[in-house]
Amino acid sequence: MSNVSYYTEEGLKKLRDELDHLRDVERPKASQAIADARDKGDLSENAEYDAAKEAQGMLEMKIAKLEETVANARVIDESQLDTSKVLIHSNVKLKNNKNKKTFSYKLVAQSEADLKAGKISVDSPIGKGLLGKKEGEKAEIKVPNGTLEFTVLEISRD
Repeated sequence: MSNVSYYTEEGLKKLRDELDHLRDVERPKASQAIADARDKGDLSENAEYDAAKEAQGMLEMKIAKLEETVANARVIDESQLDTSKVLIHSNVKLKNNKNKKTFSYKLVAQSEADLKAGKISVDSPIGKGLLGKKEGEKAEIKVPNGTLEFTVLEISRD
């Protein structure tokens, strides 16, 4: 089953850099840790060897998952995005209808989400609730502590 995810150029580069680091730096470290532990004697009673093997297994799982993510990643040409409705990579200016505060988010893939940078995942409750909305539309979004109501003020792209 392929799970296509959409990324910015910057987001995909970050994923590829992380994958390269795991392959080129962390994998050799894990192999060396196993070799060092193996040199310490009887493997049947060697907890250090078992721990190193387990760490290597976890690392290999992480590498495989990242390889799959990168293989299924697609870069979005943001200049071609439709700004008539909220989509992934849309910049959205919202008004909280309860406290009247306004704020902006950019909807991104899960791995690119960074709330401090104003990037929220399209898989988050707010992201899902905003998808498909048009300027002027209200969005009632269920979050863990209740329901929030927003009005979409503006949709743009970078």
